[in-house]
Amino acid sequence: MKTDILVVGAGPAGLGAAIEAASCGADVCIVDENLRAGGQLYKQIHKFFGSKNHYAGQRGFQIADALVRRTEELHVPLLLDTRALGLMDSGDVAVLRDGKAEAVTAKKVILAVGAKENMLTFPGWTMPGVMTAGAAQTFSNVHGVLVGKKIVMIGSGNVGLIVSYQLMQGGAEISAVVEAAPEITGYTVHKNKILRAGVPVYVSHTVAEARGSGHVEEAVIMEVDEHFQCIPGTEKTIEADTILFAVGLNPRTELASMFRCEMTSEGALGGVLPIHDEFMRTSNPRVYVCGDETGVEEANSALDEGRLAGLHAAASLGFENESSRERIKEVQNSLMELRSGKYAAKRLACKERIIRKGAMYYA
Repeated sequence: MKTDILVVGAGPAGLGAAIEAASCGADVCIVDENLRAGGQLYKQIHKFFGSKNHYAGQRGFQIADALVRRTEELHVPLLLDTRALGLMDSGDVAVLRDGKAEAVTAKKVILAVGAKENMLTFPGWTMPGVMTAGAAQTFSNVHGVLVGKKIVMIGSGNVGLIVSYQLMQGGAEISAVVEAAPEITGYTVHKNKILRAGVPVYVSHTVAEARGSGHVEEAVIMEVDEHFQCIPGTEKTIEADTILFAVGLNPRTELASMFRCEMTSEGALGGVLPIHDEFMRTSNPRVYVCGDETGVEEANSALDEGRLAGLHAAASLGFENESSRERIKEVQNSLMELRSGKYAAKRLACKERIIRKGAMYYA
């Protein structure tokens, strides 16, 4: 198979990239290892806020549907259940489809593979009933299955708060939200929902142990000091059949490494990630990156980064006009606005450092 641009990942970043590149006239193909397009969006049932360009007022799965419809209108092939394996010696991209490996020849590759959830280890962490918040959200919002009735959520960022509230809507009891930081870390709008519902919140605490006979029956939590070390004698036992983790994400960098993209590290964006310039180009001029792979932010930022990568990748192949040049500026300005709030100061500083490093490859 041959294409101008291969997009790996059909989340908001990948779909945004494909839509913009195809709108410019480039031949685009998307591959995604999942059975359904949309990435994290398809399990998001809450309404998004922001601007019209970011589908404000619509729920995540509705945004995913709208983006997929647009790719269909542009006749972009969307190959699901298809995994990108890596770079071949020939320069082609190896993909696994229908149980067979095949080569894709692409002039440009846009990696939009997202991030993976973190876990904590402690006595009992492998017991049935311990899982990530994302897994619980998939069970409840996609398959209609509650993972438990009495749940302890570890982590009070937006994911922990949103998933807790959604599980409550589904009929579960949130026995506690546990946060190692000295205060709730998620947005006020999400925090207030949890507090109004009367959910106990334990800040400066972490989970120390899961107890039970064959499955979780209790969660033991402990206070932590300013260095996040457990303080002896502060144990509290909470009845629970499920312990969920919403303790951050790490960018998925395996494919970027295979494509010989240079890496850097930014803690506020999730750790190790590929360097990119202001157009999302990596140190490998053939490869672009976008979305959570370039630093864990929000769906709106991922969508815009994908748009930017798609526009510039198409332009680099000659699919450019005055309208697309203006569109690049518009998307860059949108990203700056998304990173201008008080919650985004650290992320903005990280992004500026990354972009400065990326610019050195194209000076």
